[in-house]
Amino acid sequence: MKTIAAADVGGTHARFALASIDDGRVVHLGEPVTVKTSEFASFQHAWQEFGRRIDQPLPNELSIAFAGPVGGEVLKLTNNPWVIRPALMHERLGVERFVIVNDFAAIAYAVAGLDGSAYRHICGPEADLPTTGVISIVGPGTGLGVASLLKRADGYDVIATEGGHIDFAPLDPLEDKILDHLRANYRRVSVERLVSGRGLLNIYEALGTIEKRPYTLRDEKDLWTAALAGTDTLAAAALDRLCLAFGAAAGDYALAQGAHAVVLAGGLGLRLVDFLPRSGFRDRFIAKGRFERMMDEMPVKVIVHPQPGLFGAAEAFASNHGVIESER
Repeated sequence: MKTIAAADVGGTHARFALASIDDGRVVHLGEPVTVKTSEFASFQHAWQEFGRRIDQPLPNELSIAFAGPVGGEVLKLTNNPWVIRPALMHERLGVERFVIVNDFAAIAYAVAGLDGSAYRHICGPEADLPTTGVISIVGPGTGLGVASLLKRADGYDVIATEGGHIDFAPLDPLEDKILDHLRANYRRVSVERLVSGRGLLNIYEALGTIEKRPYTLRDEKDLWTAALAGTDTLAAAALDRLCLAFGAAAGDYALAQGAHAVVLAGGLGLRLVDFLPRSGFRDRFIAKGRFERMMDEMPVKVIVHPQPGLFGAAEAFASNHGVIESER
């Protein structure tokens, strides 16, 4: 058994933990250390803070879940000014071996390694996730992450995507108007402009403009609190619209990827776990014309593991490196 460091780097927070790996799987994930990315100039500084907080030498093996495209000499986060240069990992971090995966690829790795207790049912049949076939992973947070997991009898493959940046497709006259409003502010309107933390504010302001009603909630945290509590009718209406768009997009990804099941993730996926079954999510998810029956027979779950990004980063390392006999 060996100990590695795992990191989950997003637009708002970076999380770190020690993980124990044995026989190519994660057997333990330590207590996470969370820092705000805005408070550190670089990943290196946040890494050093992790070492300071746990007050022990950091491992020389590291796996990072990274909220942005992975590949090339310089990795840039989608919603964060940090960059990571893989060629400098040894020099700057002191690591000998490392793995870097897209943040939602990490969630897919987590889905591959976690058991049924890590999920809550949303819609479709209350069945376990399939042991073979494709599972689509979709989740809103700072942005909208999308990945897929192909499970085979002899293993699995993870496919990272930037599916959150596909074009938003309105499905009724009100969404036509919301799209028109957003086009006045954005050159291109992706699904992420609606299905994300910021997306609720975008929809809220659009509805206020369309209905010529004052919208006073400017802070995203206050807006989400009011929307979930139902204390502001315009915020509640915006949340209903977000869930409709979320359901439509999740169904589209499942169709495009040939999925047999869907796992919802992301910070907002977890926050909406009790709200989604009461929303219009399912109706939009299955509303795919001649494929409606197929979609209604597809299990949709929310991952409720407290740190799926960290667990998935560690699982990615275990899948790629594991523990060889000479290291036992």
